[in-house]
Amino acid sequence: MSNTIDIQVPDIGDFTDIPVIEIFVKVGDTVKAEDPLISLESDKATMEVPAPQGGVVASIGVKLGDKVSQGSVIMTFQAEGAAAAPAEAAKPSVTAPPSATSAPAGVAEVRVPDIGDFKDIPVIEIFVKVGDTVKAEQPIISLESDKATMDVPAPLSGVVQSIALKVGDKVSQGSVVLELATGDAPAATAAPAPAAAPVAAAPTAAAASTAIDETAFALAYAGPAVRKLARELSVNLGHVKGTGEHGRIVRADVEAFARGGGAAAAPAAAKPASAPVSGGGGGGLDMLPWPKVAFAKFGPVERKELSRIKKISGANLHRNWVVIPHVTTHDEADITDLEQFRVQMNKELEKSGVKISMLPFMMKAAVSALKKFPEFNASLDGDALVLKNYWHIGFAADTPNGLMVPVIRDVDQKTVPEIAKEMGELAKLARDGKLKPDQMSGGTFTISSLGGIGGIYFTPIINAPEVAIMGVCKSYWKQHSSDGKTYTSRLTLPLSLSWDHRVIDGAAAARFNVHFANVLADLRRVLF
Repeated sequence: MSNTIDIQVPDIGDFTDIPVIEIFVKVGDTVKAEDPLISLESDKATMEVPAPQGGVVASIGVKLGDKVSQGSVIMTFQAEGAAAAPAEAAKPSVTAPPSATSAPAGVAEVRVPDIGDFKDIPVIEIFVKVGDTVKAEQPIISLESDKATMDVPAPLSGVVQSIALKVGDKVSQGSVVLELATGDAPAATAAPAPAAAPVAAAPTAAAASTAIDETAFALAYAGPAVRKLARELSVNLGHVKGTGEHGRIVRADVEAFARGGGAAAAPAAAKPASAPVSGGGGGGLDMLPWPKVAFAKFGPVERKELSRIKKISGANLHRNWVVIPHVTTHDEADITDLEQFRVQMNKELEKSGVKISMLPFMMKAAVSALKKFPEFNASLDGDALVLKNYWHIGFAADTPNGLMVPVIRDVDQKTVPEIAKEMGELAKLARDGKLKPDQMSGGTFTISSLGGIGGIYFTPIINAPEVAIMGVCKSYWKQHSSDGKTYTSRLTLPLSLSWDHRVIDGAAAARFNVHFANVLADLRRVLF
């Protein structure tokens, strides 16, 4: 008995209309649970869609370049005996060949899944021990990077046979975590695929002699599964010429190179690490090599490695600055009355433990301006503008490890004290390095405040895929006059609005700043 099952794109977060850049299977292929089926690439990440269960590919409903979202049907499976033996589909594939002592059937290695660009992440907690029975999706270890804390769940149920690491060990995608006994596994999964065995067991001289250059490896245009295969075969991706769309390195390129039949590309390591990235339709840029200077010959020096956050945010900021045509419009807001109100409210809320800064009021002003000028609450998608009917405001948080941008969701539905309380909680998580990725995603507009430090005006860099960002500096007292004769001192807040000139023009930006300032001058305007 056989059934046809639709395979859909699973939950991929806030991403929609993501292009298909690689298809790993063809009609008639037999796949196992967790085998990659297709690869997707957004402006922010590359992700693979795995098979939710085993089966035979009956049809493929997408082609390269098609755009998909959560729930899109990508192919159908012919699942043999699905009704009679549902447990079969859930049994894992063994990801490595049996050891010399012959691993028992039904024992599966659990590995660290795709965790984005993170690698060498320390294990801070192990939740299970040998002999424990675990269920699918139950957390088994916890990892902590400079940017986030993440739990690794069990991909299936079973009994822990052995644990391959300890607290403090550093792991990356593909690292073995533990072994699970899951019952009798099908004979076909107990040994590696015949075609892969000769390559893995005896890589050619071309592969063996190509040491992994981490810089070249990181810069190569390839997905997670291809990177994993390259490491297994000791292939330096920086030397592999991609034959996929736009020069992407696919599995066949790595396998051909490992057999000695692939064309070598110019080493990617020769490209300076500071070379610009391309994205968002902006194209790449040619740059002169970064100057090499022996600084020590001029005087004493000290070398300090950039934190992981600075490395990641640096690449994003550089991309955003190169790709987005920034313009910054400056203005001022009279916050004399608002500051008096803020001080009074903090006295009234003293017992609650909530302390309100000026930033929650700015968020309310931002929502009012974004509703009045909806093109500021949008993102470019090719030649279309996606207007968002939700208002999630990010705020730049200064941490010991670098700049982070937590996001307050649904600011329009929250009170000022609620926003202040949530900001405090997120800022603490940011300082402790425990912000989760979903707490930094989904923002529609960002406010970067230097109010606690100083300065008057600056040019904040837009946080793509947003199209605008508001920068504010320290408020100061300034003499104002309506008639040129009588002057009064007013507390003045400097505003610096950076905007994407592909979406917004100067007149709209000036009106946005004026409205933002007027709301801060008289918060009653949010009612209109």
